Amino acid sequence: MARVVAEEGESLDSLMRRFNKKVQNERILSEIRRRRFYEPPTILRKRRKAAKLRKSRRTTMRTLQRYG
Repeated sequence: MARVVAEEGESLDSLMRRFNKKVQNERILSEIRRRRFYEPPTILRKRRKAAKLRKSRRTTMRTLQRYG
């Protein structure tokens, strides 16, 4: 859980900004969205496989762009 302690003389806007940044860094909202509905293990495997494929394509393209 993200916690932010208010500094003395800190405005509410800056406190909210720090809290939102901390929530984004800890990836809390993306985790909540991912767990909102049940996903069977087959779909999880499919999603992870697709992510691996995207990552390998990206690295391949970067190496090709670097070397010609």
